[in-house]
Amino acid sequence: MQSKDLRKHFFNFFHSKGHARVASSSLMPDDPSVLLTTAGMQQFKKYYTGELDALEDFGSQRTVSIQKCFRTSDIEEVGDKTHLTMFEMMGNFSFGPVGSDEPEDDGKEGYFKRAAIHAGYQFMTEILGINPDRMYVTVFGGDAETPFDEEAYAIWRDEIKMPEDKIRKGPREDNFWGPTGEEGPCGPCTEIYVDDVEVWNIVFNEFFKDKSGMYHKAERPGIDTGMGFERLSVMLEGVDNVFESEIFHPIMVKINEIAPTVDDTVKRVFADHLRASTFLIADGIVPANKEAGYVLRRLLRRVMAYQIKYDVHADLFAEMVPVVKEIFGEIYPEINDTKRILDVFEGERVKFHEAVARGMKEIEKFETISGKDAFYLYESFGLPFELILELAPQSATENLKKEEFDEYFEKHQEVSRAGAGSKFGGHGLILDTGELKAGNEEEMKKVIGFHTATHLLNWALRHEFGDEVHQMGSDINPERLRFDFSFPRKMTPEEIQKVENLVNDKIDANLPVYFEEMPKEDAEKLGAVAFFKHKYPSMVKVYSIGSEASGGVVSREFCGGPHVEYTGQIGSFKITKEEAVSAGVRRIRATIG
Repeated sequence: MQSKDLRKHFFNFFHSKGHARVASSSLMPDDPSVLLTTAGMQQFKKYYTGELDALEDFGSQRTVSIQKCFRTSDIEEVGDKTHLTMFEMMGNFSFGPVGSDEPEDDGKEGYFKRAAIHAGYQFMTEILGINPDRMYVTVFGGDAETPFDEEAYAIWRDEIKMPEDKIRKGPREDNFWGPTGEEGPCGPCTEIYVDDVEVWNIVFNEFFKDKSGMYHKAERPGIDTGMGFERLSVMLEGVDNVFESEIFHPIMVKINEIAPTVDDTVKRVFADHLRASTFLIADGIVPANKEAGYVLRRLLRRVMAYQIKYDVHADLFAEMVPVVKEIFGEIYPEINDTKRILDVFEGERVKFHEAVARGMKEIEKFETISGKDAFYLYESFGLPFELILELAPQSATENLKKEEFDEYFEKHQEVSRAGAGSKFGGHGLILDTGELKAGNEEEMKKVIGFHTATHLLNWALRHEFGDEVHQMGSDINPERLRFDFSFPRKMTPEEIQKVENLVNDKIDANLPVYFEEMPKEDAEKLGAVAFFKHKYPSMVKVYSIGSEASGGVVSREFCGGPHVEYTGQIGSFKITKEEAVSAGVRRIRATIG
């Protein structure tokens, strides 16, 4: 079965059972507790908690999607026949409240274990034509925190008629999922295996884990099903590994053309990292030294390190992006902006080669290189471990062990993860409004002022340079704001001053700041600016600055708030730095006072 047919059959099957089709959300999640989108259910988290209403937004309490996902835990494993960083997760979801749980029900209400298990088994056997003799299943066996899932076991045994020797009890690490982040919906799961390979995982979100680690019975039990699209494709196509599947075949053909002499492991690294990087950039992520940008930089620099090591002179980025577009552009239109993607690639390539030149000079200072030294070279100059081995004299790396380097790298990751949780200037997250976080009331007052100043800055840049300027990211803490935007060149001192003056003029005018809730379509008709990485529900908040009485609306944006009531409360605005983030993306840092 071809991948396009698998997509079609999957969507059609669950649509026939009352599920609304929902497009994939961005790899850059709205959820601040996670770095990247790691699961299909992530975009639906607020529907499980009841913060959003699926019936209102999608016309059904049931949805179906194929979500692009990214997991950093597999980066070091990429190069074998199975591991990927970016993958697609097929999923069908139910958010409750539970209505009918009959297997053949095709309504719009929520469902639970019976309907979910029957649907999964029916899709596998009737739609995909898989012989049940090739299958076995697992259920959660229970532990001290949550009990054995006796209900799921009974459904498989008594209703599906699965032989008991093919229903296996699994531990928590295999058969209990979630939550994403520190808290949220979670629960036991049942897995379907075909030929000893897990292809389907049905999570029964019947618990809610709070920040203290306690599990509570969920008020709105739901279903979260996940199937790896690539893994299922490999099984259906009967190929040996994911890189031989239809999904990767054109990519591997191109790599074999331009780098025929490198070994298969490196070719697979090229294929995975180039595809994943294309998708990350398309979703607005740019190379950086922390968080999601750090993940992207790591992928790109590993590719470039292997190019140096194996003497691959072709421009892999320019060669590969059109191939990825050809395969996925119709499904994920955001990757069709190949010029911007290639500009980011080129900007990082230039920075990397500059870093290599500096790093080689630093390497010459070492008579021997330890794991700690290797990590210093990696952290300071961006030199991947493999490239250090290639660039340093053999005598200097005789005792260099990858395990020691990995220890320092893991410590760095732990610090980064901790930093991500308190990234607002290192301040404790005592107050949390959803978009803004601060340690106390005074800090919250400051970050709210920065938030409104960011809207004014966005307006001023578009006023000065035109609507082709787009927000590419932002970060606010109690000391400063950071705003990334699309722009092809360095701003002149005169332009910086003009933008600063535009913002201060609107602050001095003491304009009113207010919001209205309205259908998303109405907001778009009004010309409200939306930061493209976010997924908005059908009803949105639109914050406006200025009114007809004050001379007209200056800024109008999709936003969850909060903001100051009048711009005069910001005080004053000062741009402290304007710099490049990558090719075609600039960054402004500013303070208020």
